[in-house]
Order: sequence, then C-alpha cells, then structure tokens
Amino acid sequence: MTSTKPDLIQPNWPAPPHVRAYATTRSGGGSIFPYDSLNLAKHVGDDDALVQRNRQLLIQEINGPAEPIWLSQVHGIEVVAADAVVPGVTADGSYTLQAGKVCAVLTADCLPVLMCDRQGTRVVAVHAGWRGLAAGILEVAVSKLAVPGSELLVWLGPAIGPQVFEVGDEVYQQFVAVDSQATQAFTPNARGRWLADIYTLARQRLASRGIHEVYGGDFCTYSDSERFFSYRRDGKATGRMASLIWLN
Repeated sequence: MTSTKPDLIQPNWPAPPHVRAYATTRSGGGSIFPYDSLNLAKHVGDDDALVQRNRQLLIQEINGPAEPIWLSQVHGIEVVAADAVVPGVTADGSYTLQAGKVCAVLTADCLPVLMCDRQGTRVVAVHAGWRGLAAGILEVAVSKLAVPGSELLVWLGPAIGPQVFEVGDEVYQQFVAVDSQATQAFTPNARGRWLADIYTLARQRLASRGIHEVYGGDFCTYSDSERFFSYRRDGKATGRMASLIWLN
C-alpha cells in the first residue's frame, strides 16, 4: 500500500452527470501501519500531517471544488446544512442545494449513504451506524432534502457485511420495535446472537419513505482487509474511509 494515487469507488447509479460522488478505500495515501495508507480521519491517532496530505491527495484526485465539510461524528441523527457550518461541526450528515459544497462522512464499518434528487438540485451524505439507523437518521436526511421519496436516488457505500456483523438482542429489539419487517434483516447464529444486514435495514427505512431506487450495498469492510479499514476487525488503531458527494 505504498501508492500515492487514491483508489476510489465511483457509485454505479443513475445520478445526473453534475452530481459527483466517490467513496475512498484504504489505498493510495501516505499513512503508515496501522493506518496504511489513505486514512482520512484526524481523530484516530494517526499523524495529523499525514492525514492532511491524504486529504489533499484526495481533493486533487477527485478535482474537488473545495475542502470537504468534515464532521465530528457521534452516531447521532443530526444532519446539517453544509452551506452554514464550519469543518468539525458535530453531526452525522450534511446536505446542500448549492454547487461546490462537498458533503462528506467518514466510516470504517458503519454505513455511508449518499442521496440526490433526480434533477440533481440537492445532495446529502450520511454516516449511518446501527445506532443512527435505528434512531432515524435516514428519515432526517430525507426530510432535509424536502422532495418526495420517489424523486430520490440513493447509493449505499462500503459497510460491514451481513455474514459478519454480529449484534446482541438489544440491537435486534430496537429495530423490530419500530418495524416488524426488520426481522428479515437478522439471522440468529450459533452463539445466541444475531447477524445483522445493515444494507437491508437501510433499504427498509428508505422504502418506508417511498424511496425504492437504492443502489450499492455489495461491499464488506470487515472481510476485505486489503481494500477497507474496519473497526470491528482491527480495533481502535484503524483509519477511516470517506464518502463524498457534491453538485458541480
């Protein structure tokens, strides 16, 4: 992982051409073990200078119009207007109707969710761990965009996969209490716990708001150590990927 050219994922979704979106992997930066190599988070113990260099490499690679709006994420449901905040604001999502404002979230197993409307007039980026997902962050994000669900397109970025995301009964109960169909996203395992499908849980929440054009959801950060950081796999000493969206 010595390359200094970021390895990026471009969403495969029918967004308008002026809607730009990317997700990073762990490859193509300058951080060293255990943050090798494209760590974009400054709160995980990595050298700040290396992280800043990684961020600049990313901006250059995507030809970004501005520094992304980096949030201080807390597994909550706050989604803020990117036009009115400074980097580091406490929130788990940002949205904009203005060109040139880069919405971004950092993840390393939690689910990054990018949304836009069909006309490409508004975008949002959301950090949806199970806590935020259960508490309704996707519903909050949809409300901020203020268009019918049928007008929205969604891409689910790299997150922990359903074969390895083990959770306890308290997680199961939180989702099922809100929507009985959430049982379809949980499989009991031999350890007396549950394997949760965070992609299915997100699709269910989006469908409840009339959103059915949902793309992505075919990654597993935990299982693919070459390509992705994973907090579950590696513990606190791991980096973060970014998912970004903006209007050109």
